[in-house]
Amino acid sequence: MKAVVYEKYGSPEVLHLKEVEKPTPKDNEVLINVYATTVHVGDTRMRSFRVPLKYWLPMRLFLGITKPKRTILGMELSGVIEALGKDVTRFKKGDEVFGLTGFDFGGYAEYTCIGADGGDENKGMIALKPSNLSFEEAAAVPAGALTALAHMRKVNITKGQKILIYGASGSVGTYAVQIANYFGAEVTGVCSTSNVALVKSLGATTVIDYTTEDFTKRGEVYDVVFDAVFKAPKSRCKKVLKENGVYDSSHMKVPKQKIEDLTFLKNLIEKNRLKPVIDQVYPLEQIVNAHRYVDKGHKKGNVTITVHHG
Repeated sequence: MKAVVYEKYGSPEVLHLKEVEKPTPKDNEVLINVYATTVHVGDTRMRSFRVPLKYWLPMRLFLGITKPKRTILGMELSGVIEALGKDVTRFKKGDEVFGLTGFDFGGYAEYTCIGADGGDENKGMIALKPSNLSFEEAAAVPAGALTALAHMRKVNITKGQKILIYGASGSVGTYAVQIANYFGAEVTGVCSTSNVALVKSLGATTVIDYTTEDFTKRGEVYDVVFDAVFKAPKSRCKKVLKENGVYDSSHMKVPKQKIEDLTFLKNLIEKNRLKPVIDQVYPLEQIVNAHRYVDKGHKKGNVTITVHHG
């Protein structure tokens, strides 16, 4: 089968197509014919090994000291189940699914295996694909939407609260705006000029263009401030929080994600209460260009990769 591999850390050019052995599912796994995957920011960080200094050693041990131990990236996917391990009962051959690949990654390939029970997010989790999404759209849901949902639950966002979401046009941010809106909060989004209309369309009551206005000088205060892009530290946000307000950031710890959370998102999508934002779609053969684009740091929502050209 074809897969995009990287055998050393570096620029997007380290990625290349290669023929590799097709995997065989273990007893509790399913073999997925991958139709679409994404270029998640996590993929670009692993490829380049661009991580904060405090995480350098543990990440190097996990990813590989001198070269990558797991050579096929891809953190999220959608596709069709082609084969089942003998212990799998949740799915059947031919099911259309979407989900996370877990710590073995593997989305940048024509086929990959994922655990079917969903009991351990580190081993991946899948659910039936939302019926109203394409494979490219569905692949863009799991990582960003699960992260946004976990943080909105962590801060206990409720009806009538005021929340400011910094970085509202990125993958996590676009989902956070919609999920906070679903829970009944009054959402203020912060983004650049070109994304104001997009964030407004996702349910934000107010949108602040950070290129022309400093959100800390508006005189508004919020129950929650959520930084979705690591660019609004707590020290800067304290002045816009209410007395008992809560600051949270997408790099801060959240409870482990469960298969029920992925199913919850599927149901929201099928009720047209949540939708992925797709910036660009590339074929697998143009994965280098896709990584170059994401490396620029200005994507709207998600960048997806078509793997299966059926």
